[in-house]
Amino acid sequence: MFVDFDGTVTLKDTTDLILERFADAAWRAVEEEWVAGRIGSRECLARQIDLVRVRPAMLDKLARDVAFDPDFPAFVTLCQEHGVPVTVVSDGLDRVASAILARAGVDIPLVANHLEWLGSDRWRLAFPHAQRECRSAAGNCKCLTLVETPDTVSILIGDGRSDICAAESADLVLAKGTLAEHCRAVGLPFVSFTNFAAATSLVADWIGPQRRRGHVPRLMELPIHAPSTA
Repeated sequence: MFVDFDGTVTLKDTTDLILERFADAAWRAVEEEWVAGRIGSRECLARQIDLVRVRPAMLDKLARDVAFDPDFPAFVTLCQEHGVPVTVVSDGLDRVASAILARAGVDIPLVANHLEWLGSDRWRLAFPHAQRECRSAAGNCKCLTLVETPDTVSILIGDGRSDICAAESADLVLAKGTLAEHCRAVGLPFVSFTNFAAATSLVADWIGPQRRRGHVPRLMELPIHAPSTA
């Protein structure tokens, strides 16, 4: 199970919040280049983080204040109870994501871009999970994470542009927002969800019939269908 972070686990994009509060206004021009498709997210993020001026204490305070989906911890618990590993895959910032996951009481693997403090109020972004051949030119190539994980079935939960490439290689996609719009546009099968209360219900429904017969299989053993909501 692979879960996007910003806008999926959190209610708002944490990188956008950081840029809006702590970056030079030039970050918006860089954003426009990315939206227009002239640069990939890796270049976009690197240039934007170079414009951020904030001391660690203030950055960490922002992470403490960001709201996350209140049903995400219960979703993780349900998956873990039935042997389904959950990994957060984010094209955002590891320092912020790890702080929010800890606050949610969730201890699961995180694959994200590495935010490095350079001293004072300066920061640099590193990309340990990038790959040269990434079709999205992303900082974190989510496709690579899916391919390198030996699960029988790969399930992706996401909401944005950073999830589009990975959605094309996943066996099952739970989508909302921009990702759902893309899936509809290209005819990619997916299951629509609005929040983790809905996602938890979907997983429980898959497991439920087996539970009533006294046997709860791993989710990867179940016949999974991903009907398009188009």
